[in-house]
Amino acid sequence: MKTLVIGAAGWLGRAILSALNGHEISAFDRSPEAWENGNRIDGPLDGGTVIHGDVSDYDAIDEALNGVDAVIHAAVYASPDGYHERDELPFTINLKGLWNVLESARRRNTRRVVHIGSCHVINPKGIFFAEDVRRPDGSLYAVTKRLQEEMCRQYHDAFELSQVILRPCTIIDSRLALGKGGRKLEPGTWDVSWVCRHDIGKACRAAIEKEGIDFEILHVAGSPEADQYCNVARTREVLGMTFSDSLAAV
Repeated sequence: MKTLVIGAAGWLGRAILSALNGHEISAFDRSPEAWENGNRIDGPLDGGTVIHGDVSDYDAIDEALNGVDAVIHAAVYASPDGYHERDELPFTINLKGLWNVLESARRRNTRRVVHIGSCHVINPKGIFFAEDVRRPDGSLYAVTKRLQEEMCRQYHDAFELSQVILRPCTIIDSRLALGKGGRKLEPGTWDVSWVCRHDIGKACRAAIEKEGIDFEILHVAGSPEADQYCNVARTREVLGMTFSDSLAAV
């Protein structure tokens, strides 16, 4: 299967690539510097084609989707200073970038789109997180991630575009006991919101390979306790997978 991974140089993107052995992979990210940064933990990409480009540039995305069977969209605006009210990049990257992917995918009749969303595991209002329950927080990051979900819903409703939206909260690496950015995780500090990036990679693979999916919004969380708070059981059922990267070591 010809698979395009957007945001492929990042903390999660590299784990997605490693889960796609056997696929014909194109890996899209913004610059050679981004790849060098990813190499520090994961080493160089083993096989596949690397494409450098701007996710907010429609032509660059449309060219990358040419001939692709499935696309996994993991790009997100990340800044060491966080999101600020005068910063336009959260909108151009998170929203325009995703619109580019969805619009090109529907024009090119791409078989499946997998989008990496974001959500709590435990709803602050005490409501079970089924797929129709939106995240309730109001930071700029939260707003753009919620709007991404709405954009995906609209593309399904309007064009019947087959999609899977995965909802992680805190993405770690349980194999290396590392948090995002290489932060060392102390033993015994695991949280119900954690999920190993390699389990998300396996979920992405299952989401592009599974037949008969119409539209699904699925939580991804590695702790068994997460079942009582969000629809992880539905994730295991739909994708036919287990979360096997244990958090016990951390």
